[in-house]
Amino acid sequence: MDAQSRGRGENIDPADQWVLNPDTGEYELRLGPSAPQSPIPGPRGPRPPGARNPGARNAGTKTPAGRAPERPGRGAPGRETPGREVPPQRRRRGVPEEPPPGRRGRRPAKKNAKAKKVLLWTSGTMAFLVLGVGMAGYLYLEHLNDNITSVSDDGASTGGFKKDEAINILLIGTDKRTGSGNEGYGDKGSAGHADTTILLHVSKDRSNATALSIPRDLIVDIPDCPTEQEDGSQKVIPGSPGVRFNTSLGQSGRTPSCTMRTVTELTGIKPDNFMVADFNAVKTLTSAVGGVEVCLAKDIDDPDSHLELPKGTHTIEGEQALAFVRTRHSVGTGGDLSRIGLQQQFLSALMRKLKSNDTLTSPSKMIKLAEAGTEALTVDSQLDSINKLKDLGLELGKLNVKNLTFTTVPVVDNPAETVKATVVLNEGKAPEVFDLIRNDVSFTEVKQKQKQEKAAVAARLKGEKAPASEVRVRILNGGAPGGSAQEMLSWLQVEQGVTKSENAGNAPGELSRTTLEYAPDQADQARRLADILGLSGSAMKPGESVTNAQGVPAMTLTLGKDFKGAGVSLTPPDKAPDDIEKSTADKVECAK
Repeated sequence: MDAQSRGRGENIDPADQWVLNPDTGEYELRLGPSAPQSPIPGPRGPRPPGARNPGARNAGTKTPAGRAPERPGRGAPGRETPGREVPPQRRRRGVPEEPPPGRRGRRPAKKNAKAKKVLLWTSGTMAFLVLGVGMAGYLYLEHLNDNITSVSDDGASTGGFKKDEAINILLIGTDKRTGSGNEGYGDKGSAGHADTTILLHVSKDRSNATALSIPRDLIVDIPDCPTEQEDGSQKVIPGSPGVRFNTSLGQSGRTPSCTMRTVTELTGIKPDNFMVADFNAVKTLTSAVGGVEVCLAKDIDDPDSHLELPKGTHTIEGEQALAFVRTRHSVGTGGDLSRIGLQQQFLSALMRKLKSNDTLTSPSKMIKLAEAGTEALTVDSQLDSINKLKDLGLELGKLNVKNLTFTTVPVVDNPAETVKATVVLNEGKAPEVFDLIRNDVSFTEVKQKQKQEKAAVAARLKGEKAPASEVRVRILNGGAPGGSAQEMLSWLQVEQGVTKSENAGNAPGELSRTTLEYAPDQADQARRLADILGLSGSAMKPGESVTNAQGVPAMTLTLGKDFKGAGVSLTPPDKAPDDIEKSTADKVECAK
């Protein structure tokens, strides 16, 4: 877009128009005396259902100068609308009138306080970098909204993230050769496969997060994918068993929602939202922050990625940054798994840069980040709103980078191949990693964990236990395989002596974890049943009792998606195993 469409006059950087008001501690848009404006853009009228963003890429026609058409009733930024008087800028209540030029009093601004205010506006905006930049000044996001392109989630998501629950975002980097200078990367003519995929899990208490890389060459079963077509019709794209993971996107017309379904099939974790970025994202965002610092344990000269760097520490940006994350032949074993390690190092370095005061306190950098990020971003239909992006950004912005862990799905070479080109799940390790994420277990030692709360939960298991013959419980199926409630009933009655139990059918909704709800006077029964089932204290939910078929008070056991069969312990893992390869975003790792 040209200068006018970005809300700036000729030869004026928009970042220079956002000024920190020392009296309010907020950034305000100052366009000069000819066009006073409010620091907060006015509301936009609602779009008709199904209508695309008027300024979204490939969404419609542009004016001859390349600008998006102006909205009715609103003049171009920096100019007065003909026939309409522009009101003077209003002062906030309680804020003293601004002194005339040359007499403005200054009071020293506290650097830390300013950083905190900017941090409140900061978080994640494009697929690779969702944790760091998304709400770069959310007052400015109203202007940026037209940059965002959305794609239907086709019912594959949970319906969007929720503030009071753990968050799972699927981040996808494609190998589509879009943008100038990208002809030498990816596959020629690629429709944009899932070349780099990360499942980002942010804990319920926002104290930690896990970024799980999924190898593109992992053999998976891609399910049938109901997919919305360009004309609005629905088409089911047939699934493919035993194929590379990266073909879950682009192949046969598959969209990101199909990658989302494939991840759910693979891990048992249903993502809340997805974000997709192309090659330009790495180039533009690293340039916006002035480059990121990476470390090499040896010289790299990779003719395929065009990266040539001696060992040591380097600051890279733009084309060189893209070459870095695309390199694989000169590191590790020369395969895609080695490249994943480079990408994780790069993202850790970028996270540190984004969280630094050098970035957070620079309005110019923040605005450039927002411009670059939204141009490179495609989101799902559940996330295509300013309020949703703002809310997601504020939730992700609570995370400390030292508690962001990068790890990769545990895999082994495909035993069916003589020449090793693909990988399969390590069945001894991968299920445990998936369980850790499903159960919201941190891969790091998090100091912010509420010790008192953990002690209170553990205390639910302590105390007297009633005899099994006195335990009264109703069993509901809340997401377990069909027939699980009857299987559990038979096992409890025949093998465990819990004869006062009954099958109460299906629960009103599905649960990810099995729960036991009981009244205070049933605590001894609950402890006995928890002991039999291997339930943790967190699965025990003090509440109210219900009546069973005989009209007698009973507890409620709801079998969730974690149920693996009667007699299999339901105690979730409480920490990551020591032999899982992982790194945290606060530490510098040198590529070998």
